[in-house]
Amino acid sequence: QVQLVESGGGLVQAGGSLRLSCAASGRTFSAYSMGWFRQGPGKEREFVAGIMWSGGTTYYAGAVKGRFTISRDNAKKTVSLQMNNLKPEDTAVYYCARESRLGNYDTWGQGTQVTVSS
Repeated sequence: QVQLVESGGGLVQAGGSLRLSCAASGRTFSAYSMGWFRQGPGKEREFVAGIMWSGGTTYYAGAVKGRFTISRDNAKKTVSLQMNNLKPEDTAVYYCARESRLGNYDTWGQGTQVTVSS
C-alpha cells in the first residue's frame, strides 16, 4: 500500500518562495508518474504540475508555468514542487498524487496548506 505525505507548506508574502515535498512509501515509486494538485478556497481541485516516472518529462498548468518547478528523486522516493514568485491566488491546499497505469490519479496525500498574503 503506497502512502504519500506532503510537507513544506506555510504562510509566505507575495513574491516569496516555498518548496513542497512529498515522501512516498512502497517499493514501486520510480515506476509511476507523479503530480501536484491544489484546491483553493471555494474552488475545484486543479492540476498544477506533473512529472513522468523517469523525471525526464514535466508538464505544468498555465497559471504556474515559469514560476513552479516539479522534480523527483527516485532513490529517496520523493517528489518536490519549488514555487517561486508566489501570488495570493496560489493560496490553496496542495496535494501530491500518484498516476495509475490507467492514467488517473489513484493515490493521494493528505495535503499541505499554502497561504500567500498580499
